[in-house]
Amino acid sequence: MQAFFESTTGKIAVMAVIVILLFLIMRGGKDSEKKADTGALTISALMIALAAVLGQIKVFELPQGGSVTLFSILPIVVCAYLLGTRRGVMAGFCVGLINLIFGPYVIHPVQLLMDYPIAFGALGLAGLTRNSKNGLIKGYIIGLIGRYICAVLSGVIFFGAYAPEGFNAWTWSLWYNLTYLAAEGAITVIVLFIPAVRNMFLRLRSQYGRG
Repeated sequence: MQAFFESTTGKIAVMAVIVILLFLIMRGGKDSEKKADTGALTISALMIALAAVLGQIKVFELPQGGSVTLFSILPIVVCAYLLGTRRGVMAGFCVGLINLIFGPYVIHPVQLLMDYPIAFGALGLAGLTRNSKNGLIKGYIIGLIGRYICAVLSGVIFFGAYAPEGFNAWTWSLWYNLTYLAAEGAITVIVLFIPAVRNMFLRLRSQYGRG
């Protein structure tokens, strides 16, 4: 499978799936409102592109995968905050698939899903708290936990053999994935608690929120 996703055919296939997801994002969620929403598409495309770019800016990177990036998790959380869970999850899928195009590491179909579309799609669960007080911060934590669970399960199932002496697959995966995700999460939450930043996102929610 690694060879397929490194091939031109594989990259075209992944891009086709991304296009389908963007089309679905543009459609309304309710049966009575299935009309084109170019605003939602524009916001989603911007957040997807921003997440992909920020994901390449790594503060530090761990030797067996995983890194602290420059707020790369936040754009998809913001997308879910503005547009809702359904569109946030699909936008996260797109980011995972973009990462698959530019840096595939595939050893099993389930690992592919857990490390790429599902892991990033889980960030879209941030939309569950979008209408509550401090909904963006709560949503960020929920999305981060979702991605952490995916990373831990993938680590246990497929990368447990790399656990050093003194660790079993579970303890190693729990600790290893916590080191980089918790670090980026803590930094981001601190920034989101800054009043000017929080008020900016509240204004965006009132102006561009959908659903």
